[in-house]
Amino acid sequence: MNYTTLVSAAILQQNLDNPDWIIVDCQFSLNNADAGGYAYRHGHIPHARYAHLNLDLSSALTGYNGRHPLPDFRALAKKIADWGISNQSQVLVYDDANGVFAGRLWWLLRCLGHTNVAVLDGGLSYWRQQGLPVTTTLPDIKPAPFRAYLDSTNWLTAQAVQNRLAQKNICLIDARTPERYRGQQEPIDPIAGHIPGALNRPFQLNLAGNGLFLSAQQLQAQFQALIAKTAAEQVVHYCGSGVTACHNLLAMEHAGLRGAKLYAGSWSEWISDKNRAIAVINTIINR
Repeated sequence: MNYTTLVSAAILQQNLDNPDWIIVDCQFSLNNADAGGYAYRHGHIPHARYAHLNLDLSSALTGYNGRHPLPDFRALAKKIADWGISNQSQVLVYDDANGVFAGRLWWLLRCLGHTNVAVLDGGLSYWRQQGLPVTTTLPDIKPAPFRAYLDSTNWLTAQAVQNRLAQKNICLIDARTPERYRGQQEPIDPIAGHIPGALNRPFQLNLAGNGLFLSAQQLQAQFQALIAKTAAEQVVHYCGSGVTACHNLLAMEHAGLRGAKLYAGSWSEWISDKNRAIAVINTIINR
């Protein structure tokens, strides 16, 4: 059986020693880029290798391409092979933040044509709560052949977002908290607000109180209420830097609403160009 959205802790436990399963730890902290690697070395799921958000899953900053620009996909494909992932592997990704960072690698692998990738439901926190094993032993990794099939239709550029908003043929959804969306609070980026025309769906709404994802039926009902008659393929998600928006993409896929896109540069890229308007609460500002 192939898993393409979520995997439970019980299913992963059953497949811990399955040679066809490759586990990747994506722990990270936006406040301390070294914290994830430190946490990994001090306790991770057995056989997991580590992927660093900044170094492995993003490219260099230019000041105009957002805080977490898309990686060089050729370089990423080589890293995937070096992690022992082949085109036949079942990949399981996790973090300690309810899938926020693991969702980025889940989405990137899908962009490279690898759909047999799933996020651990509840992440490392829930895994630990269930008394399941963690280790400090680093895995013995054997590189595997991996052939990438890049599909650039999975994301939109800033210009494409502008054009399609003007044409009114996309539903743009902001995954940040309501306070950041409204422009009342901005702890990370230099300018507060949101892209004019965007709706708000904080990624935290995808989760139940125990940190597990809501059921597929619940997620489907909630997203359909938000996007109304818009087809899933016309939905575009964004956030601060193109990371947490992948959580909403994962939730929609799990709900059977397939084909939504990512505005990869997201808010941090959008505000780098003063010619792009922003909205604060209900007011559009042309800078």
